[in-house]
Amino acid sequence: MTADYKDLAFQQCINPDCGASFDCGQTLFRCPSCGDLLDVRYHWDKIPVPRRLSDFARRWANRNHWLDLSGVWRFRELLAFCPDQYKVTIGEGQTILEQNQAIASHLGMGPDRLFLQYEGLNPSGSFKDNGMAAAFSHARLVGASSCACASTGNTSASVALYAHRCGLKCTVFVGSGRIAFGKLSQAMDYGAQTIQIQGDFDDCMRQVQAVCSRVGLYLLNSLNPFRLEGQKTIMFRVLEGLDWQVPDWIVVPGGNLGNSSAFGKAFMELKELGLIQRPPRLAVINATGANTLWDLVNNRGLRWNGGRYDRRQVEAYYKELTDRHFSPHTCASAIEISRPVNLSKCLRALDVCNGVVRQVTDQQICDAKALVGRYGLGCEPASAATVAGLRELLAEGTIAKDELVVCILTGHMLKDPNLTVNYHKDRQGSLSNPPIEVPNDLERIIELIKS
Repeated sequence: MTADYKDLAFQQCINPDCGASFDCGQTLFRCPSCGDLLDVRYHWDKIPVPRRLSDFARRWANRNHWLDLSGVWRFRELLAFCPDQYKVTIGEGQTILEQNQAIASHLGMGPDRLFLQYEGLNPSGSFKDNGMAAAFSHARLVGASSCACASTGNTSASVALYAHRCGLKCTVFVGSGRIAFGKLSQAMDYGAQTIQIQGDFDDCMRQVQAVCSRVGLYLLNSLNPFRLEGQKTIMFRVLEGLDWQVPDWIVVPGGNLGNSSAFGKAFMELKELGLIQRPPRLAVINATGANTLWDLVNNRGLRWNGGRYDRRQVEAYYKELTDRHFSPHTCASAIEISRPVNLSKCLRALDVCNGVVRQVTDQQICDAKALVGRYGLGCEPASAATVAGLRELLAEGTIAKDELVVCILTGHMLKDPNLTVNYHKDRQGSLSNPPIEVPNDLERIIELIKS
Protein backbone atom coordinates (compact mmCIF):
# COMPACT_ATOMS: atom_id res chain seq x y z
CA MET A 1 0.00 0.00 0.00
CA THR A 2 1.31 3.45 -0.88
CA ALA A 3 2.28 5.91 1.83
CA ASP A 4 -0.57 8.19 0.77
CA TYR A 5 -3.18 5.61 1.63
CA LYS A 6 -1.50 4.76 4.92
CA ASP A 7 -2.04 8.39 5.83
CA LEU A 8 -5.75 8.32 4.92
CA ALA A 9 -7.20 5.41 6.90
CA PHE A 10 -6.49 3.20 9.88
CA GLN A 11 -8.19 0.60 12.06
CA GLN A 12 -9.22 1.47 15.59
CA CYS A 13 -10.72 -0.47 18.49
CA ILE A 14 -14.27 0.66 19.28
CA ASN A 15 -13.70 0.25 23.03
CA PRO A 16 -13.05 3.80 24.32
CA ASP A 17 -11.04 2.41 27.22
CA CYS A 18 -8.67 0.82 24.71
CA GLY A 19 -8.74 2.80 21.46
CA ALA A 20 -5.73 0.96 20.02
CA SER A 21 -5.11 1.74 16.35
CA PHE A 22 -3.57 -0.31 13.57
CA ASP A 23 -2.53 0.08 9.96
CA CYS A 24 -5.02 -0.90 7.25
CA GLY A 25 -2.36 -3.16 5.82
CA GLN A 26 -2.88 -5.53 8.75
CA THR A 27 -5.35 -8.41 8.77
CA LEU A 28 -7.08 -8.04 12.13
CA PHE A 29 -10.70 -8.81 12.90
CA ARG A 30 -10.61 -8.13 16.62
CA CYS A 31 -8.46 -5.80 18.64
CA PRO A 32 -5.27 -7.67 19.69
CA SER A 33 -5.17 -5.57 22.86
CA CYS A 34 -8.67 -6.10 24.29
CA GLY A 35 -10.55 -8.41 21.91
CA ASP A 36 -13.24 -5.90 20.94
CA LEU A 37 -14.34 -5.03 17.40
CA LEU A 38 -12.44 -2.73 15.06
CA ASP A 39 -13.59 0.22 12.97
CA VAL A 40 -12.07 1.58 9.79
CA ARG A 41 -11.46 5.24 10.53
CA TYR A 42 -10.37 8.09 8.26
CA HIS A 43 -8.33 11.26 8.35
CA TRP A 44 -11.08 13.24 6.65
CA ASP A 45 -8.96 16.40 6.39
CA LYS A 46 -6.66 14.53 3.96
CA ILE A 47 -9.43 13.08 1.75
CA PRO A 48 -11.03 15.13 -1.06
CA VAL A 49 -14.63 14.44 0.01
CA PRO A 50 -17.14 16.34 -2.17
CA ARG A 51 -18.80 19.30 -0.50
CA ARG A 52 -22.28 18.01 -1.33
CA LEU A 53 -23.61 14.48 -1.52
CA SER A 54 -25.22 15.36 -4.85
CA ASP A 55 -21.72 15.67 -6.34
CA PHE A 56 -21.45 11.87 -6.26
CA ALA A 57 -24.36 11.63 -8.72
CA ARG A 58 -22.20 13.13 -11.46
CA ARG A 59 -20.42 9.81 -11.75
CA TRP A 60 -23.52 8.28 -13.31
CA ALA A 61 -22.50 10.14 -16.47
CA ASN A 62 -19.22 8.22 -16.50
CA ARG A 63 -20.50 4.66 -16.18
CA ASN A 64 -17.92 3.37 -18.66
CA HIS A 65 -15.39 3.88 -15.88
CA TRP A 66 -15.21 0.61 -13.93
CA LEU A 67 -15.29 2.28 -10.52
CA ASP A 68 -18.09 4.68 -11.35
CA LEU A 69 -20.26 1.78 -12.50
CA SER A 70 -20.01 0.21 -9.05
CA GLY A 71 -22.61 1.30 -6.52
CA VAL A 72 -19.91 0.88 -3.90
CA TRP A 73 -16.90 2.57 -5.44
CA ARG A 74 -18.93 5.44 -6.90
CA PHE A 75 -18.68 6.73 -3.30
CA ARG A 76 -15.01 5.84 -2.92
CA GLU A 77 -13.96 8.97 -1.02
CA LEU A 78 -16.21 7.77 1.84
CA LEU A 79 -14.33 4.45 2.06
CA ALA A 80 -10.82 5.49 1.10
CA PHE A 81 -8.80 2.66 2.63
CA CYS A 82 -6.94 1.32 -0.44
CA PRO A 83 -5.59 2.46 -3.80
CA ASP A 84 -7.63 1.94 -6.95
CA GLN A 85 -5.47 -0.91 -8.25
CA TYR A 86 -6.65 -3.14 -5.40
CA LYS A 87 -10.33 -2.35 -5.71
CA VAL A 88 -12.65 -5.22 -6.69
CA THR A 89 -15.99 -4.88 -8.46
CA ILE A 90 -18.34 -7.07 -10.47
CA GLY A 91 -21.00 -4.41 -10.92
CA GLU A 92 -22.50 -4.52 -7.43
CA GLY A 93 -24.84 -1.77 -6.27
CA GLN A 94 -27.06 -1.51 -9.37
CA THR A 95 -30.06 -1.46 -7.07
CA ILE A 96 -33.51 0.10 -7.02
CA LEU A 97 -35.18 2.34 -4.46
CA GLU A 98 -38.79 1.52 -5.26
CA GLN A 99 -41.56 3.85 -4.14
CA ASN A 100 -44.37 1.45 -3.31
CA GLN A 101 -47.77 3.10 -3.13
CA ALA A 102 -49.71 -0.18 -2.99
CA ILE A 103 -47.98 -1.48 0.14
CA ALA A 104 -48.07 1.99 1.72
CA SER A 105 -51.83 2.14 1.20
CA HIS A 106 -52.23 -1.42 2.49
CA LEU A 107 -50.45 -0.37 5.69
CA GLY A 108 -52.49 2.82 6.00
CA MET A 109 -49.60 5.16 5.15
CA GLY A 110 -49.61 8.08 2.78
CA PRO A 111 -49.10 6.73 -0.76
CA ASP A 112 -45.77 8.53 -1.22
CA ARG A 113 -44.35 7.66 2.20
CA LEU A 114 -42.87 4.18 1.67
CA PHE A 115 -39.79 3.14 -0.27
CA LEU A 116 -38.28 -0.33 -0.61
CA GLN A 117 -34.52 -0.52 -1.14
CA TYR A 118 -34.18 -3.68 -3.23
CA GLU A 119 -30.76 -5.27 -2.84
CA GLY A 120 -31.79 -8.45 -4.66
CA LEU A 121 -30.44 -6.99 -7.92
CA ASN A 122 -26.83 -7.44 -6.81
CA PRO A 123 -24.78 -10.04 -8.74
CA SER A 124 -25.25 -12.79 -6.14
CA GLY A 125 -28.78 -11.65 -5.33
CA SER A 126 -28.23 -10.03 -1.94
CA PHE A 127 -26.85 -6.99 -0.15
CA LYS A 128 -23.72 -8.94 0.79
CA ASP A 129 -22.05 -8.01 -2.49
CA ASN A 130 -21.62 -4.43 -1.28
CA GLY A 131 -19.53 -5.65 1.62
CA MET A 132 -17.61 -8.18 -0.43
CA ALA A 133 -16.50 -5.57 -2.97
CA ALA A 134 -14.80 -3.72 -0.12
CA ALA A 135 -13.58 -6.74 1.86
CA PHE A 136 -12.04 -8.49 -1.15
CA SER A 137 -10.32 -5.22 -2.04
CA HIS A 138 -8.70 -5.33 1.38
CA ALA A 139 -7.90 -9.02 0.87
CA ARG A 140 -6.03 -8.12 -2.30
CA LEU A 141 -4.30 -5.27 -0.49
CA VAL A 142 -2.90 -7.63 2.16
CA GLY A 143 -2.07 -10.39 -0.36
CA ALA A 144 -4.56 -13.02 0.86
CA SER A 145 -4.69 -16.27 -1.12
CA SER A 146 -7.42 -18.18 0.75
CA CYS A 147 -10.60 -17.05 2.46
CA ALA A 148 -13.46 -18.42 4.54
CA CYS A 149 -16.79 -17.50 6.07
CA ALA A 150 -19.61 -18.90 8.18
CA SER A 151 -22.98 -18.44 6.60
CA THR A 152 -26.73 -18.84 6.78
CA GLY A 153 -26.66 -18.63 2.98
CA ASN A 154 -26.21 -15.20 1.42
CA THR A 155 -22.68 -14.69 2.72
CA SER A 156 -21.51 -18.02 1.29
CA ALA A 157 -23.01 -17.20 -2.11
CA SER A 158 -21.40 -13.77 -2.23
CA VAL A 159 -18.01 -14.89 -0.88
CA ALA A 160 -17.86 -17.76 -3.38
CA LEU A 161 -18.67 -15.43 -6.27
CA TYR A 162 -16.10 -12.77 -5.36
CA ALA A 163 -13.44 -15.33 -4.46
CA HIS A 164 -13.84 -16.83 -7.93
CA ARG A 165 -13.38 -13.37 -9.46
CA CYS A 166 -10.28 -12.68 -7.36
CA GLY A 167 -8.67 -16.12 -7.70
CA LEU A 168 -8.81 -16.93 -3.98
CA LYS A 169 -9.48 -20.39 -2.62
CA CYS A 170 -12.79 -20.28 -0.76
CA THR A 171 -14.24 -22.35 2.08
CA VAL A 172 -17.70 -21.76 3.51
CA PHE A 173 -19.09 -23.17 6.76
CA VAL A 174 -22.83 -23.81 6.99
CA GLY A 175 -24.97 -25.49 9.63
CA SER A 176 -26.51 -28.84 8.74
CA GLY A 177 -30.03 -28.25 7.48
CA ARG A 178 -29.84 -24.54 8.35
CA ILE A 179 -29.47 -23.01 4.89
CA ALA A 180 -31.96 -22.39 2.08
CA PHE A 181 -31.16 -24.49 -0.99
CA GLY A 182 -31.35 -21.47 -3.28
CA LYS A 183 -28.37 -19.99 -1.44
CA LEU A 184 -26.46 -23.24 -0.94
CA SER A 185 -26.73 -23.94 -4.68
CA GLN A 186 -24.89 -20.69 -5.41
CA ALA A 187 -21.92 -21.46 -3.17
CA MET A 188 -21.55 -24.90 -4.73
CA ASP A 189 -21.98 -23.63 -8.27
CA TYR A 190 -19.42 -20.86 -7.79
CA GLY A 191 -16.84 -23.46 -6.74
CA ALA A 192 -16.55 -22.95 -2.98
CA GLN A 193 -15.51 -25.78 -0.70
CA THR A 194 -18.63 -26.20 1.44
CA ILE A 195 -18.30 -27.67 4.93
CA GLN A 196 -21.49 -28.55 6.81
CA ILE A 197 -21.06 -28.33 10.58
CA GLN A 198 -23.38 -30.33 12.80
CA GLY A 199 -24.77 -27.24 14.50
CA ASP A 200 -26.26 -23.81 13.85
CA PHE A 201 -24.76 -20.56 12.55
CA ASP A 202 -23.30 -19.65 15.93
CA ASP A 203 -21.39 -22.95 15.96
CA CYS A 204 -20.13 -22.25 12.44
CA MET A 205 -19.07 -18.75 13.44
CA ARG A 206 -16.98 -20.05 16.33
CA GLN A 207 -15.32 -22.65 14.13
CA VAL A 208 -14.51 -20.35 11.23
CA GLN A 209 -12.84 -17.83 13.54
CA ALA A 210 -10.72 -20.57 15.06
CA VAL A 211 -9.78 -21.97 11.64
CA CYS A 212 -8.88 -18.54 10.24
CA SER A 213 -6.72 -17.75 13.27
CA ARG A 214 -4.85 -21.05 13.12
CA VAL A 215 -4.45 -21.44 9.34
CA GLY A 216 -4.29 -17.80 8.32
CA LEU A 217 -7.37 -17.65 6.08
CA TYR A 218 -8.89 -14.27 5.33
CA LEU A 219 -12.18 -14.03 7.26
CA LEU A 220 -15.12 -12.55 5.36
CA ASN A 221 -17.86 -12.43 7.97
CA SER A 222 -19.00 -9.04 9.20
CA LEU A 223 -16.45 -9.16 12.01
CA ASN A 224 -14.32 -7.87 9.16
CA PRO A 225 -14.54 -4.07 9.45
CA PHE A 226 -13.80 -3.58 5.76
CA ARG A 227 -16.93 -5.51 4.84
CA LEU A 228 -19.04 -3.02 6.74
CA GLU A 229 -17.41 -0.19 4.81
CA GLY A 230 -18.94 -1.58 1.63
CA GLN A 231 -22.33 -2.01 3.29
CA LYS A 232 -22.36 1.69 4.23
CA THR A 233 -22.95 2.45 0.56
CA ILE A 234 -26.46 1.00 0.70
CA MET A 235 -27.38 4.10 2.66
CA PHE A 236 -25.61 6.38 0.21
CA ARG A 237 -27.71 4.92 -2.60
CA VAL A 238 -30.88 5.32 -0.53
CA LEU A 239 -30.10 9.02 -0.13
CA GLU A 240 -29.29 9.21 -3.82
CA GLY A 241 -32.66 7.64 -4.66
CA LEU A 242 -34.41 10.22 -2.47
CA ASP A 243 -32.61 13.07 -4.22
CA TRP A 244 -30.37 13.36 -1.16
CA GLN A 245 -33.26 13.83 1.26
CA VAL A 246 -32.79 12.04 4.59
CA PRO A 247 -35.81 9.82 5.36
CA ASP A 248 -37.48 9.75 8.75
CA TRP A 249 -36.88 6.02 9.24
CA ILE A 250 -34.70 3.19 7.98
CA VAL A 251 -36.10 -0.29 8.77
CA VAL A 252 -33.66 -3.21 8.52
CA PRO A 253 -33.68 -6.91 9.47
CA GLY A 254 -31.51 -7.86 12.44
CA GLY A 255 -29.42 -11.03 12.20
CA ASN A 256 -25.67 -10.74 12.68
CA LEU A 257 -26.30 -6.96 12.80
CA GLY A 258 -23.76 -6.03 10.14
CA ASN A 259 -26.16 -3.88 8.11
CA SER A 260 -27.52 -1.92 11.05
CA SER A 261 -23.95 -1.37 12.29
CA ALA A 262 -22.79 -0.20 8.87
CA PHE A 263 -25.78 2.11 8.47
CA GLY A 264 -25.17 3.74 11.84
CA LYS A 265 -21.52 4.31 10.95
CA ALA A 266 -22.50 5.77 7.58
CA PHE A 267 -24.79 8.36 9.13
CA MET A 268 -22.34 9.10 11.94
CA GLU A 269 -19.67 9.91 9.36
CA LEU A 270 -21.96 11.88 7.04
CA LYS A 271 -23.02 14.08 9.95
CA GLU A 272 -19.41 14.50 11.05
CA LEU A 273 -18.56 15.65 7.52
CA GLY A 274 -21.47 18.08 7.43
CA LEU A 275 -23.05 16.25 4.48
CA ILE A 276 -26.31 15.69 6.38
CA GLN A 277 -27.91 17.69 9.18
CA ARG A 278 -29.47 14.75 10.99
CA PRO A 279 -29.48 10.96 10.77
CA PRO A 280 -32.74 9.09 10.20
CA ARG A 281 -34.18 6.95 12.97
CA LEU A 282 -33.33 3.26 12.76
CA ALA A 283 -35.60 0.29 13.42
CA VAL A 284 -33.95 -3.14 13.67
CA ILE A 285 -36.35 -6.07 13.31
CA ASN A 286 -35.62 -9.48 14.87
CA ALA A 287 -37.54 -12.70 14.32
CA THR A 288 -39.11 -13.93 17.56
CA GLY A 289 -37.14 -17.16 17.26
CA ALA A 290 -33.83 -15.28 17.10
CA ASN A 291 -34.45 -12.17 19.19
CA THR A 292 -31.23 -11.58 21.14
CA LEU A 293 -31.01 -7.87 20.32
CA TRP A 294 -34.70 -7.31 21.11
CA ASP A 295 -34.39 -9.04 24.47
CA LEU A 296 -31.17 -7.31 25.53
CA VAL A 297 -32.32 -3.84 24.51
CA ASN A 298 -36.00 -3.90 25.47
CA ASN A 299 -36.10 -6.28 28.43
CA ARG A 300 -32.63 -5.95 29.92
CA GLY A 301 -31.86 -2.30 29.19
CA LEU A 302 -28.57 -2.77 27.31
CA ARG A 303 -27.31 0.50 25.81
CA TRP A 304 -24.22 1.74 23.96
CA ASN A 305 -23.30 4.09 26.84
CA GLY A 306 -20.55 5.85 24.90
CA GLY A 307 -18.90 2.53 24.10
CA ARG A 308 -18.92 1.40 27.72
CA TYR A 309 -21.87 -0.95 27.32
CA ASP A 310 -22.19 -3.73 29.87
CA ARG A 311 -19.99 -6.41 28.33
CA ARG A 312 -20.45 -8.72 31.32
CA GLN A 313 -24.20 -8.61 30.81
CA VAL A 314 -23.76 -9.78 27.21
CA GLU A 315 -21.38 -12.56 28.26
CA ALA A 316 -23.84 -13.70 30.93
CA TYR A 317 -26.69 -13.66 28.41
CA TYR A 318 -24.76 -15.81 25.95
CA LYS A 319 -23.82 -18.21 28.76
CA GLU A 320 -27.51 -18.46 29.61
CA LEU A 321 -28.25 -19.41 25.99
CA THR A 322 -25.56 -22.07 26.14
CA ASP A 323 -26.71 -23.45 29.47
CA ARG A 324 -30.24 -24.02 28.20
CA HIS A 325 -28.95 -25.38 24.87
CA PHE A 326 -30.77 -22.67 22.95
CA SER A 327 -30.62 -22.73 19.16
CA PRO A 328 -32.46 -20.06 17.15
CA HIS A 329 -35.30 -21.06 14.85
CA THR A 330 -37.09 -18.95 12.28
CA CYS A 331 -38.24 -19.35 8.69
CA ALA A 332 -36.07 -16.31 7.90
CA SER A 333 -32.82 -18.27 7.79
CA ALA A 334 -30.70 -15.18 7.00
CA ILE A 335 -31.42 -13.78 10.48
CA GLU A 336 -31.44 -17.10 12.38
CA ILE A 337 -28.61 -16.00 14.68
CA SER A 338 -28.60 -15.83 18.48
CA ARG A 339 -25.08 -14.47 19.13
CA PRO A 340 -24.69 -11.56 16.69
CA VAL A 341 -21.04 -10.66 16.29
CA ASN A 342 -21.80 -6.99 15.62
CA LEU A 343 -23.97 -6.47 18.69
CA SER A 344 -21.76 -3.69 20.05
CA LYS A 345 -21.64 -1.76 16.78
CA CYS A 346 -25.40 -2.11 16.46
CA LEU A 347 -25.81 -0.62 19.93
CA ARG A 348 -23.79 2.34 18.66
CA ALA A 349 -26.00 2.61 15.59
CA LEU A 350 -29.13 2.63 17.76
CA ASP A 351 -27.55 5.43 19.78
CA VAL A 352 -26.52 7.46 16.72
CA CYS A 353 -29.93 7.05 15.06
CA ASN A 354 -32.20 7.11 18.13
CA GLY A 355 -33.17 3.60 17.13
CA VAL A 356 -35.66 0.98 18.28
CA VAL A 357 -35.73 -2.82 18.14
CA ARG A 358 -38.82 -4.92 17.49
CA GLN A 359 -39.55 -8.61 16.90
CA VAL A 360 -42.01 -10.28 14.53
CA THR A 361 -43.28 -13.84 14.23
CA ASP A 362 -42.66 -16.20 11.34
CA GLN A 363 -46.31 -15.87 10.35
CA GLN A 364 -45.97 -12.09 10.20
CA ILE A 365 -42.81 -12.49 8.12
CA CYS A 366 -44.47 -14.89 5.66
CA ASP A 367 -47.54 -12.66 5.28
CA ALA A 368 -45.34 -9.60 4.71
CA LYS A 369 -43.27 -11.54 2.19
CA ALA A 370 -46.43 -12.40 0.25
CA LEU A 371 -47.45 -8.74 0.39
CA VAL A 372 -44.12 -7.64 -1.07
CA GLY A 373 -44.39 -10.35 -3.70
CA ARG A 374 -47.87 -9.28 -4.73
CA TYR A 375 -47.20 -5.54 -4.85
CA GLY A 376 -43.44 -5.23 -5.22
CA LEU A 377 -40.35 -6.90 -6.59
CA GLY A 378 -40.44 -9.84 -4.18
CA CYS A 379 -37.87 -10.62 -1.50
CA GLU A 380 -36.33 -13.32 0.67
CA PRO A 381 -38.01 -14.03 4.05
CA ALA A 382 -35.57 -12.01 6.18
CA SER A 383 -36.22 -8.95 4.01
CA ALA A 384 -39.93 -9.17 4.73
CA ALA A 385 -39.25 -8.79 8.45
CA THR A 386 -38.85 -5.08 7.70
CA VAL A 387 -42.38 -4.72 6.31
CA ALA A 388 -43.78 -6.85 9.14
CA GLY A 389 -41.90 -4.68 11.62
CA LEU A 390 -43.14 -1.51 9.95
CA ARG A 391 -46.70 -2.73 10.38
CA GLU A 392 -46.07 -3.17 14.12
CA LEU A 393 -44.40 0.21 14.49
CA LEU A 394 -47.29 1.93 12.71
CA ALA A 395 -49.83 0.13 14.89
CA GLU A 396 -48.13 1.22 18.10
CA GLY A 397 -47.70 4.79 16.86
CA THR A 398 -43.89 4.79 16.97
CA ILE A 399 -43.83 5.53 13.24
CA ALA A 400 -46.43 8.05 12.08
CA LYS A 401 -48.34 7.33 8.90
CA ASP A 402 -47.04 10.49 7.23
CA GLU A 403 -43.35 9.83 7.98
CA LEU A 404 -40.97 8.90 5.17
CA VAL A 405 -39.85 5.28 5.61
CA VAL A 406 -37.32 3.12 3.76
CA CYS A 407 -37.46 -0.65 4.28
CA ILE A 408 -34.33 -2.57 3.28
CA LEU A 409 -35.07 -5.68 1.20
CA THR A 410 -31.85 -7.62 1.61
CA GLY A 411 -32.20 -10.42 -0.92
CA HIS A 412 -33.87 -11.82 -4.03
CA MET A 413 -37.16 -13.70 -3.73
CA LEU A 414 -35.67 -16.86 -5.29
CA LYS A 415 -33.17 -17.24 -2.44
CA ASP A 416 -35.68 -19.43 -0.59
CA PRO A 417 -38.29 -20.63 -3.12
CA ASN A 418 -39.42 -23.59 -0.99
CA LEU A 419 -40.86 -21.30 1.67
CA THR A 420 -42.69 -19.26 -0.95
CA VAL A 421 -44.20 -22.26 -2.71
CA ASN A 422 -45.29 -23.88 0.57
CA TYR A 423 -46.89 -20.66 1.81
CA HIS A 424 -49.08 -20.47 -1.28
CA LYS A 425 -49.85 -24.09 -2.07
CA ASP A 426 -50.57 -25.02 1.56
CA ARG A 427 -52.71 -21.91 2.17
CA GLN A 428 -50.58 -20.81 5.10
CA GLY A 429 -51.71 -17.19 5.17
CA SER A 430 -54.26 -14.60 4.14
CA LEU A 431 -52.33 -13.75 0.98
CA SER A 432 -51.82 -17.35 -0.17
CA ASN A 433 -52.29 -17.80 -3.91
CA PRO A 434 -52.41 -21.59 -4.49
CA PRO A 435 -52.51 -23.23 -7.92
CA ILE A 436 -55.91 -24.58 -8.94
CA GLU A 437 -56.18 -28.08 -10.38
CA VAL A 438 -58.69 -28.61 -13.20
CA PRO A 439 -59.42 -31.47 -15.59
CA ASN A 440 -57.70 -31.44 -18.96
CA ASP A 441 -60.81 -29.94 -20.50
CA LEU A 442 -60.96 -26.70 -22.53
CA GLU A 443 -64.44 -25.66 -21.39
CA ARG A 444 -63.62 -26.19 -17.70
CA ILE A 445 -60.41 -24.19 -18.08
CA ILE A 446 -62.26 -21.28 -19.72
CA GLU A 447 -65.00 -21.45 -17.10
CA LEU A 448 -62.37 -21.19 -14.38
CA ILE A 449 -60.64 -18.22 -15.99
CA LYS A 450 -63.96 -16.35 -16.37
CA SER A 451 -65.07 -17.02 -12.79
